[in-house]
Amino acid sequence: MDKDVMMTKNLTPARLLDIGFGFAPAQTLLTATALGLFTKLGDQAMTAKELGDRLGLHPADRARSDFFDALVSLQILERQGNGAKALYRNTPESGLFLDKAKPSYVGGILEMSQARLFPFWADLKTALLTGRPQNEIKHNGKPLFEELYADPARLEQFMRAMAGISRGNFQSFVDQFDFAPYQTYCDVGGATGLLAGMVARAKPHLTVATYDLPVVAPIATRALDDQGLGGKVQVLAGDFLKEKLPRADVISMGMILHDWNMEGKMHLIRAAYDALPEGGAFVVIEHMIDNERRTNSFGLMISLNMLIEFGDAFDYTAAEFEGWCREVGFTRFQTIPLTPVASAAVAYK
Repeated sequence: MDKDVMMTKNLTPARLLDIGFGFAPAQTLLTATALGLFTKLGDQAMTAKELGDRLGLHPADRARSDFFDALVSLQILERQGNGAKALYRNTPESGLFLDKAKPSYVGGILEMSQARLFPFWADLKTALLTGRPQNEIKHNGKPLFEELYADPARLEQFMRAMAGISRGNFQSFVDQFDFAPYQTYCDVGGATGLLAGMVARAKPHLTVATYDLPVVAPIATRALDDQGLGGKVQVLAGDFLKEKLPRADVISMGMILHDWNMEGKMHLIRAAYDALPEGGAFVVIEHMIDNERRTNSFGLMISLNMLIEFGDAFDYTAAEFEGWCREVGFTRFQTIPLTPVASAAVAYK
């Protein structure tokens, strides 16, 4: 039999169908997170009735058990036994990362995905055809950040979401980057001050600052005070599109550069260059697309999310970042893998 015919006969549509129906497991996890299921469970074990009652779910036994058992099949919950007396509990993974009572909680990004991003992704086709954002601006004419900054509660939810998705990347960066030659550090677009706080705790020889818009400063101050870091991290306020950046030996931007189009990216790179001394380092932490654009699906989908959010914003490769930085005057470069889907790209002045 012809080799190509044999290969065709061995093909099945299973993988394509798994991807096509990917919205179903995604919404199952997002809904469980939005309901606070993993927090309600905590370190306990509960029957379907007990857990469903805690969550305020409709009393229909079948719907409850389908929902909880779907989470078991996805290895997000564990179940001991069968039937009405079966006990559900968190897996080590969901107990660590999806229980709000623990500092390792990363569910903020899942909460925001369920509340905001999931509906907007239904309009990906429209975004690709028009090049226009498909978020709040489509419905009320206000850009994302203007909408967020007008609502303190939503702004804080957004900040928590970004902290959740960034925590592991930031910790890996702090562990790997050599801060020894430097005396001052500033995280630009620092939101809650998460990264600046990590650096201050791990590298006490540094003078550390976090910098963001004035409306964000109180959120960062509260978050740092809660961690006992209020006296160790300066909270600086300003607009990085209109003002010079604070001067520092190391300047970082965590998931900031991808929010902008090419003009905005170059403005921020030049601003960082101008604020650094000779020998200083500019660090961007992103879900960097691999240079050949073949393997980092998550990074590519984050870039599509930038299309949905902003229209002309996009993620990028380390090679592209290096090219832009060379235009400005940076001369030496380094890429630090942080997780399978995230990297820190460093440009040295």
